[in-house]
Amino acid sequence: MKDTMKKTILIIDDEPAIRLLLTEVLKKEYAIITANDGLQAITWLSDGNKVDLIITDVSMPNIDGLNLIKNLSYSTKMRDIPIIVLSSCIDDEYKEQAFQYGVYDFFPKPFNPEKLRVAVKKALDHIDIF
Repeated sequence: MKDTMKKTILIIDDEPAIRLLLTEVLKKEYAIITANDGLQAITWLSDGNKVDLIITDVSMPNIDGLNLIKNLSYSTKMRDIPIIVLSSCIDDEYKEQAFQYGVYDFFPKPFNPEKLRVAVKKALDHIDIF
């Protein structure tokens, strides 16, 4: 029965326009949940909510993207959730840190919505294999 259900994506970004754009791009194929920042996302996930994939910004108030990724990587329940990062910060050192914590993919802002959709599908297909 699970195969007929939509996979759930958590979109975390402090910019309402980005959350809306991502929701519009992905809502036909996936169930979408949004959070304004890493703190709101961690709180929601800690309440026992589950997602299949996370798309997060880097620069956010309260808990930024890198600290969110670190926290998730330390959690036995959440460390296997694929994470795609969208960021205007394309510093190689930052990207390297993100990948060390298990980020699946990294897209600079502005991003191509179709390329992002392909990356989301690949990430979700990848977890279905295991």
